[in-house]
Amino acid sequence: MPHWLVIDLEATTDDGGWPVTEMEIIEIGASLVNRDASEVDHFQRFVKPLRRPSLTPFCRALTHIGQADVDAAAGLTQVWKDFEQWLSPYRGQLQGWVSWGDYDRLQLLQDWQRHNLESVLARVPHINLKQRFAKARQLPRPLALTSALQLAGLQFSGQQHRALEDARNTARLLPMVLAP
Repeated sequence: MPHWLVIDLEATTDDGGWPVTEMEIIEIGASLVNRDASEVDHFQRFVKPLRRPSLTPFCRALTHIGQADVDAAAGLTQVWKDFEQWLSPYRGQLQGWVSWGDYDRLQLLQDWQRHNLESVLARVPHINLKQRFAKARQLPRPLALTSALQLAGLQFSGQQHRALEDARNTARLLPMVLAP
């Protein structure tokens, strides 16, 4: 049975945002779903940032991730190894990986290069669901995840800006853009 992997990342930031080159992943959330968006499995881990280990007050308030969460976490190299190990039983069934927008893809590409990491995802097609949803609905511009869910008649479930919950909510929109 084909599966799609929906990924969401949370990263270090401050009020007003930082450029992607300055951001570091602090949480990885992934929901492995089938065609109708039913979850098959999931992955969630905090990641300890190295360059800016102290989360800003804005980042903590936005993500609801505490300093203790990232202080107790492993670095990205170990967490990504754990992720790849978790994903390995599903590799043969993986049709593609999905994110809401292009930020997550760009952040992963940057961090794979920065940490010299290999990933099966580098060889799997990526779907920018934010763009695909806007095109499918013939919208003048892409929407925020919560707005897209509302347009689809759905409410956001869980805490916004938490990686696994954002991934699960993104997955709910996937069937609306997959070709029948």
